[in-house]
Amino acid sequence: MKKRMGIMLGVVVVFLAMITFWKVTQVRAAIEMGKKFAPPPPAVTTTTVKLTQWQPTLQAVGTLQAVSGVTVSTDLPGIVALIGFQSGATVQKGDRLIQLDSQQEEAQLRAAEARRDWTKLQLDRQRNLVDTGAISKSDFDAAETEYRQASATVDEARALIARKNIVAPFAGRLGIRQVDVGQYLNVGARIVQLESVDPIHVNFAVPQQNLEQVAVGKSVRLTAPGLGSEEFTGEITAIEARVDETSRNIQVQATVANPQSKLRPGMFANVEVLLPEKEVIAIPASSVSYAPYGDTVFVVKAAGEGKVVEQRFIKIGPGRGDLVSIASGLQAGDEIVTSGAFKLRNGIPVQVNNSVQPSADANPTPPNT
Repeated sequence: MKKRMGIMLGVVVVFLAMITFWKVTQVRAAIEMGKKFAPPPPAVTTTTVKLTQWQPTLQAVGTLQAVSGVTVSTDLPGIVALIGFQSGATVQKGDRLIQLDSQQEEAQLRAAEARRDWTKLQLDRQRNLVDTGAISKSDFDAAETEYRQASATVDEARALIARKNIVAPFAGRLGIRQVDVGQYLNVGARIVQLESVDPIHVNFAVPQQNLEQVAVGKSVRLTAPGLGSEEFTGEITAIEARVDETSRNIQVQATVANPQSKLRPGMFANVEVLLPEKEVIAIPASSVSYAPYGDTVFVVKAAGEGKVVEQRFIKIGPGRGDLVSIASGLQAGDEIVTSGAFKLRNGIPVQVNNSVQPSADANPTPPNT
């Protein structure tokens, strides 16, 4: 019995050893087959990190304001007798805008001039008489006083007529006319808006922590929605004396050339204060993988006959267009992945194909913008 059991146990052991050998052979063959049909390394595009001259900017949103801007109105009531401008026209200082009816004042002026002339004749006669002693000095003084009063009345009448002739207080562009001929105007009635727009002011606010970066004389660059990508340049001309206690911002005013009057008061604009140039590492924004735990890029390293990627944490600085600056984590000469990073993980091989590169422009102008 024992001999039979030993034989049977030996047979089972041999059978199990044969099955195990067969399965191991199958697994090895499958592994070798898998190696032959493994997918190729993922294709990526790369670029070499370089130092570049970077124009740092301090960005803000500003409001355009005319250097001089008023609502032209009248300080006397009257009927509009003449309109001397067209809506939207450009005028020079002293150009007549409207004339109020002044017939009554002109009649008063003629009467005042007549009285002045009569008192002048009286004064001349009494001057001859006082020299001969025919009249007293007090009579002569009274005649002279009367003449001066008559002259003042003439000046008053002329000033009243002049106030009914409304002229442009400075050169600029007019808005839309608000009055018509024959219309009666009360004191302070709105006639037209007058704005001096070349040059033009832009007012914007910067945070308190950026106060050292702004100073009178620094250059600014601005663009305005509605005017395409056209840029306007100017310089800072004034800085508010105090910081706003609520927002902790300080108001800054810059003056910008506007020769074609494209910029209008009341528009908002994107303002950039140009800071001194410096050398930075700038890379395409498409190469950065953003994550809550930190931003990373994939750096390409040589490995034998191929290349592998290494995931590296970086610190991002200010951006400009399609580029971002790197504060730390990269050095000039590093080769980084610019597209295809979403399918990568640390240490895997890659295939570099730079036949097509993603856009990386500091001043992109995409269509329909």
